[in-house]
Amino acid sequence: MSAFNVFRYITFRTGGALITSALIVFIFGPTIINSLRLRQGKGQPIRADGPQTHFKKAGTPTMGGLMILSG
Repeated sequence: MSAFNVFRYITFRTGGALITSALIVFIFGPTIINSLRLRQGKGQPIRADGPQTHFKKAGTPTMGGLMILSG
């Protein structure tokens, strides 16, 4: 029964929560990104007068950060 005493330490529980949330994001992330891409159509709006480096952001779902907050 002494092996279960590790659950009393906040660092162990924090590490477990971090690993669990990372696994959830890695497993469900691609599905969420694909569904957001289908719903939003063109994705991130890019202005024509903006910097050239912003053109590679075309098609990026704008709510991709939702996974970071939910994970």
